[in-house]
Amino acid sequence: MKENKEISALLRLIDDPDEEVYNTVSTRIFDYGKNIIPNLENLWETTISEHVQSRIEMLIHRLQFVDIVEELQAWKTSSTQDVIHGALLVSKIQYPDLAITPLLQEVEKIRRNIWLELNSFLTPLEQAHVISSILYNYYKLNGLEIDYKTPDSFLLNKVIQTKKGNSYSNGILYLGLAILLDLPVSVINIPRQFVLAFYDTRFDDEPSKGQNNPYHFFIDPTTGRPFTHDDIDNYFKRISVPPISSYFKALSPTDALLLWLEELTKCFDTPALQYKKQDLIQLADMLRE
Repeated sequence: MKENKEISALLRLIDDPDEEVYNTVSTRIFDYGKNIIPNLENLWETTISEHVQSRIEMLIHRLQFVDIVEELQAWKTSSTQDVIHGALLVSKIQYPDLAITPLLQEVEKIRRNIWLELNSFLTPLEQAHVISSILYNYYKLNGLEIDYKTPDSFLLNKVIQTKKGNSYSNGILYLGLAILLDLPVSVINIPRQFVLAFYDTRFDDEPSKGQNNPYHFFIDPTTGRPFTHDDIDNYFKRISVPPISSYFKALSPTDALLLWLEELTKCFDTPALQYKKQDLIQLADMLRE
């Protein structure tokens, strides 16, 4: 942004020790929006005060966060609500300059490769095999253990770029592709897991009703491998938790995104990163509204 007298004055006052003055300055800087970020970055590079640099970093972060909120709000009110696009917008908390369009183009290439192998005569298990063959064998997607010290393993941009993700990020990618391909896949709320399920379309759009367990089988998004109802039952026995019906409720795409987002927040539990955790909580609250 071209610097004028007011902007120059505001930048000079960022180091003011009076909190009331600084708050007034911050509010006015926010009024300029993200276009003032280059001015703040230039000031950060030329100042020697760590205190001023810290304030500048927080100002830039808040300006970027406002932009993320606006984009996610637009996504929420859109007719499509592409879950992959939504997850990429949230990923901008960690990578604010993230270019989303090239990543969506890469996802479209994967979707098209899968679509070319599908036909209406395939069984659900054969459909799942096609997805896994393209995504995990051809595309070489790898599964990682859950590690809250490495937020990149949760973030969809890194999954697309590095082909490595945990069950939550891989699961969001798998779910998003399935939705784009109009395949009957949902996430179910199994404790401590992110589980995908191919549901029986005879139950129409109501797999959450739980009539006689409407799922054909389940998918482990870490590996893309299917597993059975018996495997689920054995899991519940192993963790000593009764398999109540609510665990088998099919989540909406937005609720699946919220489940992923809830886990992502656990990556920012240290005092230095609490501001990012609070931002993620705010985004989650906005999606729930």
